[in-house]
Amino acid sequence: MSEQKGNNQMTRREFIRKGSYVAGGAIGGGVLGGLITQQVLRPTNKNQGAAPPEKGEVERFTQAMMYFSNPEDFNVLAEASERIFPADDLGPGAIDLDVPYYIDHQLAGAWGHNARDYMMGPFYPGIETQGFQSHLKRNEIFTQGIGKIKAYSQQKYNKRFTELTDQEKDEVLAAFEKGDVPMEGVTSSDFFTLFRMGVLEGVYADPLYGGNRDMAGWKMKGFPGNQMSYLDKIEATDFLEIEPVSLHAHMPSHGK
Repeated sequence: MSEQKGNNQMTRREFIRKGSYVAGGAIGGGVLGGLITQQVLRPTNKNQGAAPPEKGEVERFTQAMMYFSNPEDFNVLAEASERIFPADDLGPGAIDLDVPYYIDHQLAGAWGHNARDYMMGPFYPGIETQGFQSHLKRNEIFTQGIGKIKAYSQQKYNKRFTELTDQEKDEVLAAFEKGDVPMEGVTSSDFFTLFRMGVLEGVYADPLYGGNRDMAGWKMKGFPGNQMSYLDKIEATDFLEIEPVSLHAHMPSHGK
């Protein structure tokens, strides 16, 4: 699966950056060999020892766990996210984009609790055309999935997931993607699909929701974000590179 620089193949990140949609192999770690940040649980404010925000930088109060109470589980989530969207020469990976915090906050909220989904019985096995079906809430699926990642890593390598090499982590995630790991109420393949979707949402969602730190995900794609208007640009004949804008910029308290 490895791709060397200089050949005629695009890397996965180049394809995402240049394309208009996300496709292709789900696990990019084996392809790109991203650099995983060891300091996953970063300080969030001065009282915890964090350095004061640099000029122009917003202090990140979103860097706090809301769903996970076990730091080890959060670190497994973080490093698995990084293997799906690793850092490379094009930009930061999932950890530096605060994707783990985005997923954590989603699991703690309405999405994680399936607040808008019909969750009552009777329960019957779904058919293929119905797509993903489970009586479990999404946060229950993630809790079980993280636990299974930890157990599978110990079983296969006799090491914690966070102690595995990048290749070994990819092999663990590949087993989940293929549906080879037994889970209750959901297949490991469905869990992996849900997890991968959460990672990509955290990369490209508005930073207001806790991911896409410094709009770096948008900047890698050249996406302009949430512009108030394009009236001053709509008649331009040349391609325009527009500095992205987050929803934060349109809030009354922004900059105060």
